[in-house]
Amino acid sequence: MSGPFKAISTRTASALRGFMITQKAGVFTRPAKDPVGPAETAIGLGMFTLAILGPSGWVLANIQNYKKK
Repeated sequence: MSGPFKAISTRTASALRGFMITQKAGVFTRPAKDPVGPAETAIGLGMFTLAILGPSGWVLANIQNYKKK
C-alpha cells in the first residue's frame, strides 16, 4: 500500500471500531513469597468443592420439595 492510503485506512478503521479499552493481566512469573502448605491446599480444594457441589447437592436432596411446588 502507498503511504497516504495506508494512513487513511488505518485511521478510518480505528474510527469505525470505536474506542477500545486495552486490558493487561496481572500475571507474575516469579515464585510465591511464601510456599503454600498441604493444609492450605486441602482447605482451598475443600472450599472449591463445597462451592461447586454444595448447591447441586442441596437441590438433589430436596428434589421432592421442589416437585410439590
